[in-house]
Amino acid sequence: MNRTLVIGDIHGGLRALHQIMDRAKVTTDDTLIFLGDYVDGWSQSPEVIDFLIDLSKKQNCIFIRGNHDELLFDWLSSNNENIDESMWFKHGGEATVLAYDTVSETKKKRHIEFLQSLQDYYLDEQNRLFIHAGFTNMNGIEYEYFPKLFYWDRTLWETALALDAAISKDSFLYPKRLKLYNEIYIGHTPVTKIEQTIPIQKACIWNIDTGAAFNGPLTILDVDTKEFWQSEPLNVLYFNEKGRN
Repeated sequence: MNRTLVIGDIHGGLRALHQIMDRAKVTTDDTLIFLGDYVDGWSQSPEVIDFLIDLSKKQNCIFIRGNHDELLFDWLSSNNENIDESMWFKHGGEATVLAYDTVSETKKKRHIEFLQSLQDYYLDEQNRLFIHAGFTNMNGIEYEYFPKLFYWDRTLWETALALDAAISKDSFLYPKRLKLYNEIYIGHTPVTKIEQTIPIQKACIWNIDTGAAFNGPLTILDVDTKEFWQSEPLNVLYFNEKGRN
Protein backbone atom coordinates (compact mmCIF):
# COMPACT_ATOMS: atom_id res chain seq x y z
CA MET A 1 0.00 0.00 0.00
CA ASN A 2 1.29 3.46 -0.92
CA ARG A 3 1.54 5.68 2.13
CA THR A 4 1.99 9.40 2.70
CA LEU A 5 4.43 9.89 5.55
CA VAL A 6 5.34 13.20 7.18
CA ILE A 7 8.66 13.74 8.98
CA GLY A 8 9.41 16.29 11.68
CA ASP A 9 12.40 18.58 12.22
CA ILE A 10 15.66 16.64 11.78
CA HIS A 11 18.25 19.24 12.88
CA GLY A 12 21.33 17.43 11.64
CA GLY A 13 20.38 14.09 13.21
CA LEU A 14 21.06 11.66 10.37
CA ARG A 15 21.26 8.65 12.71
CA ALA A 16 17.70 9.34 13.85
CA LEU A 17 16.52 9.73 10.26
CA HIS A 18 17.96 6.32 9.38
CA GLN A 19 16.21 4.84 12.43
CA ILE A 20 12.74 6.13 11.61
CA MET A 21 13.04 5.14 7.96
CA ASP A 22 13.89 1.63 9.11
CA ARG A 23 11.27 1.45 11.87
CA ALA A 24 8.49 2.69 9.56
CA LYS A 25 9.68 0.24 6.89
CA VAL A 26 9.68 3.01 4.29
CA THR A 27 9.60 1.79 0.69
CA THR A 28 10.01 3.57 -2.63
CA ASP A 29 6.20 3.41 -3.00
CA ASP A 30 5.77 5.83 -0.08
CA THR A 31 5.50 9.60 -0.51
CA LEU A 32 7.64 11.41 2.04
CA ILE A 33 6.85 14.95 3.18
CA PHE A 34 9.61 16.63 5.15
CA LEU A 35 8.52 19.62 7.25
CA GLY A 36 11.86 21.43 7.22
CA ASP A 37 14.71 22.30 9.60
CA TYR A 38 17.05 19.70 8.20
CA VAL A 39 20.06 21.43 9.78
CA ASP A 40 21.39 23.12 12.94
CA GLY A 41 21.76 21.16 16.13
CA TRP A 42 23.62 17.88 15.73
CA SER A 43 26.82 17.36 13.75
CA GLN A 44 25.54 15.78 10.53
CA SER A 45 23.73 18.61 8.78
CA PRO A 46 25.69 18.26 5.50
CA GLU A 47 25.15 14.50 5.53
CA VAL A 48 21.41 14.97 6.10
CA ILE A 49 21.17 17.14 3.00
CA ASP A 50 23.21 14.63 0.99
CA PHE A 51 20.87 11.87 2.11
CA LEU A 52 17.74 13.84 1.18
CA ILE A 53 19.08 14.74 -2.25
CA ASP A 54 19.86 11.08 -2.97
CA LEU A 55 16.53 9.94 -1.53
CA SER A 56 14.60 12.24 -3.88
CA LYS A 57 16.09 10.36 -6.82
CA LYS A 58 14.54 7.11 -5.60
CA GLN A 59 11.02 8.13 -4.56
CA ASN A 60 8.53 10.97 -4.33
CA CYS A 61 9.74 13.48 -1.75
CA ILE A 62 8.33 16.88 -0.84
CA PHE A 63 10.73 19.17 0.96
CA ILE A 64 9.34 22.11 2.94
CA ARG A 65 11.52 25.07 3.89
CA GLY A 66 12.32 25.62 7.56
CA ASN A 67 13.74 28.75 9.16
CA HIS A 68 17.06 27.03 9.88
CA ASP A 69 17.30 25.94 6.25
CA GLU A 70 16.87 29.55 5.17
CA LEU A 71 19.63 30.62 7.57
CA LEU A 72 21.98 28.03 6.13
CA PHE A 73 21.08 29.07 2.59
CA ASP A 74 21.94 32.68 3.42
CA TRP A 75 25.25 31.68 5.01
CA LEU A 76 26.30 29.40 2.15
CA SER A 77 25.29 32.13 -0.32
CA SER A 78 27.24 34.78 1.65
CA ASN A 79 24.05 36.74 2.44
CA ASN A 80 25.39 37.33 5.92
CA GLU A 81 23.51 40.60 6.35
CA ASN A 82 20.42 38.48 6.96
CA ILE A 83 22.05 36.52 9.79
CA ASP A 84 22.56 37.44 13.42
CA GLU A 85 25.52 35.08 13.78
CA SER A 86 25.63 35.05 17.57
CA MET A 87 21.93 34.18 17.74
CA TRP A 88 22.23 31.57 14.97
CA PHE A 89 25.20 29.92 16.66
CA LYS A 90 23.30 29.83 19.94
CA HIS A 91 20.43 27.97 18.26
CA GLY A 92 22.39 25.26 16.49
CA GLY A 93 24.22 27.11 13.73
CA GLU A 94 27.67 26.65 15.22
CA ALA A 95 27.54 22.85 14.79
CA THR A 96 26.49 23.36 11.16
CA VAL A 97 29.28 25.82 10.37
CA LEU A 98 31.85 23.48 11.93
CA ALA A 99 30.46 20.54 9.93
CA TYR A 100 30.84 22.48 6.67
CA ASP A 101 34.57 23.02 7.29
CA THR A 102 35.30 19.77 5.47
CA VAL A 103 32.66 20.09 2.72
CA SER A 104 33.92 20.81 -0.78
CA GLU A 105 32.86 23.88 -2.76
CA THR A 106 31.23 21.60 -5.32
CA LYS A 107 29.08 19.96 -2.67
CA LYS A 108 28.23 23.33 -1.09
CA LYS A 109 26.92 24.49 -4.46
CA ARG A 110 24.79 21.33 -4.66
CA HIS A 111 23.41 22.08 -1.19
CA ILE A 112 22.63 25.69 -2.13
CA GLU A 113 20.60 24.40 -5.07
CA PHE A 114 18.71 22.01 -2.79
CA LEU A 115 17.98 24.72 -0.22
CA GLN A 116 16.85 27.09 -2.95
CA SER A 117 14.42 24.48 -4.28
CA LEU A 118 12.55 24.02 -0.99
CA GLN A 119 8.80 24.71 -0.96
CA ASP A 120 7.15 27.18 1.41
CA TYR A 121 4.23 24.76 1.87
CA TYR A 122 2.39 21.87 0.26
CA LEU A 123 -1.40 21.57 -0.02
CA ASP A 124 -2.67 18.16 -1.11
CA GLU A 125 -5.87 17.13 -2.89
CA GLN A 126 -7.57 16.39 0.44
CA ASN A 127 -7.08 19.98 1.63
CA ARG A 128 -4.32 18.96 4.03
CA LEU A 129 -1.67 21.62 4.50
CA PHE A 130 1.97 20.82 5.23
CA ILE A 131 4.01 23.81 6.39
CA HIS A 132 6.99 24.33 8.65
CA ALA A 133 5.60 26.95 11.01
CA GLY A 134 2.29 28.55 10.04
CA PHE A 135 0.65 31.57 8.44
CA THR A 136 -1.05 34.70 9.72
CA ASN A 137 -3.51 35.80 7.04
CA MET A 138 -7.07 34.93 8.02
CA ASN A 139 -7.85 33.94 4.42
CA GLY A 140 -5.04 31.40 4.19
CA ILE A 141 -1.67 30.75 2.63
CA GLU A 142 -2.41 32.25 -0.77
CA TYR A 143 -3.05 35.63 0.86
CA GLU A 144 -0.06 35.73 3.20
CA TYR A 145 1.64 39.15 2.99
CA PHE A 146 4.91 38.01 4.53
CA PRO A 147 6.10 34.66 3.10
CA LYS A 148 8.87 34.32 5.69
CA LEU A 149 6.12 33.67 8.24
CA PHE A 150 5.56 30.30 6.58
CA TYR A 151 8.73 29.19 8.36
CA TRP A 152 8.89 31.62 11.32
CA ASP A 153 5.32 31.98 12.63
CA ARG A 154 4.34 30.52 16.00
CA THR A 155 0.93 32.15 16.42
CA LEU A 156 -0.97 29.44 14.53
CA TRP A 157 0.19 26.75 16.97
CA GLU A 158 -0.29 29.06 19.96
CA THR A 159 -3.85 29.75 18.81
CA ALA A 160 -4.61 26.03 18.59
CA LEU A 161 -3.08 25.41 22.03
CA ALA A 162 -5.11 28.19 23.63
CA LEU A 163 -8.40 27.26 21.99
CA ASP A 164 -11.18 26.30 24.40
CA ALA A 165 -12.36 22.85 23.31
CA ALA A 166 -15.90 23.81 24.31
CA ILE A 167 -16.13 26.42 21.54
CA SER A 168 -18.06 25.06 18.56
CA LYS A 169 -16.46 25.25 15.15
CA ASP A 170 -19.61 27.06 14.03
CA SER A 171 -19.15 29.78 16.64
CA PHE A 172 -17.95 33.24 15.60
CA LEU A 173 -15.36 32.84 18.37
CA TYR A 174 -13.69 29.91 16.60
CA PRO A 175 -10.44 31.07 14.91
CA LYS A 176 -10.92 31.38 11.16
CA ARG A 177 -7.42 30.12 10.42
CA LEU A 178 -8.35 26.78 11.96
CA LYS A 179 -11.35 26.35 9.64
CA LEU A 180 -9.59 26.72 6.30
CA TYR A 181 -7.90 23.33 5.97
CA ASN A 182 -8.97 19.82 6.93
CA GLU A 183 -5.63 19.21 8.62
CA ILE A 184 -2.44 21.21 9.06
CA TYR A 185 0.89 19.50 9.72
CA ILE A 186 3.62 21.62 11.26
CA GLY A 187 7.02 21.45 12.92
CA HIS A 188 9.02 24.44 14.20
CA THR A 189 7.78 24.59 17.81
CA PRO A 190 8.73 21.36 19.61
CA VAL A 191 6.00 19.69 21.64
CA THR A 192 8.59 19.22 24.39
CA LYS A 193 7.62 22.79 25.33
CA ILE A 194 4.35 21.32 26.59
CA GLU A 195 6.20 18.32 28.07
CA GLN A 196 5.29 15.89 25.28
CA THR A 197 7.47 13.76 22.99
CA ILE A 198 4.84 12.35 20.62
CA PRO A 199 2.88 14.05 17.81
CA ILE A 200 0.19 16.28 19.30
CA GLN A 201 -3.12 17.27 17.71
CA LYS A 202 -4.81 20.53 18.68
CA ALA A 203 -7.90 21.46 16.65
CA CYS A 204 -6.97 20.64 13.04
CA ILE A 205 -3.23 20.98 13.65
CA TRP A 206 -0.80 18.09 14.02
CA ASN A 207 2.56 19.12 15.46
CA ILE A 208 5.23 16.60 14.41
CA ASP A 209 8.24 18.36 15.95
CA THR A 210 8.93 16.06 18.89
CA GLY A 211 12.11 17.78 20.02
CA ALA A 212 14.82 16.09 17.97
CA ALA A 213 16.95 19.25 18.20
CA PHE A 214 17.08 18.78 21.95
CA ASN A 215 16.45 15.61 24.00
CA GLY A 216 13.44 14.29 22.10
CA PRO A 217 13.07 11.73 19.30
CA LEU A 218 12.57 12.25 15.58
CA THR A 219 9.11 11.27 14.34
CA ILE A 220 7.57 9.97 11.11
CA LEU A 221 3.77 9.75 10.87
CA ASP A 222 1.32 8.17 8.43
CA VAL A 223 -1.10 11.00 7.64
CA ASP A 224 -3.97 8.64 6.85
CA THR A 225 -3.80 6.20 9.75
CA LYS A 226 -1.97 8.48 12.24
CA GLU A 227 0.35 5.60 13.12
CA PHE A 228 3.80 6.94 13.93
CA TRP A 229 7.33 5.72 14.55
CA GLN A 230 10.12 7.38 16.49
CA SER A 231 13.87 7.25 16.85
CA GLU A 232 15.77 7.04 20.07
CA PRO A 233 16.19 10.44 21.76
CA LEU A 234 18.79 12.40 19.84
CA ASN A 235 20.93 13.08 22.91
CA VAL A 236 21.28 9.29 23.21
CA LEU A 237 22.23 8.83 19.56
CA TYR A 238 24.70 11.73 19.80
CA PHE A 239 25.75 11.20 23.40
CA ASN A 240 28.98 13.19 23.03
CA GLU A 241 27.31 16.30 21.57
CA LYS A 242 25.11 19.09 22.89
CA GLY A 243 22.67 19.56 20.01
CA ARG A 244 20.62 22.65 20.80
CA ASN A 245 20.68 21.95 24.54
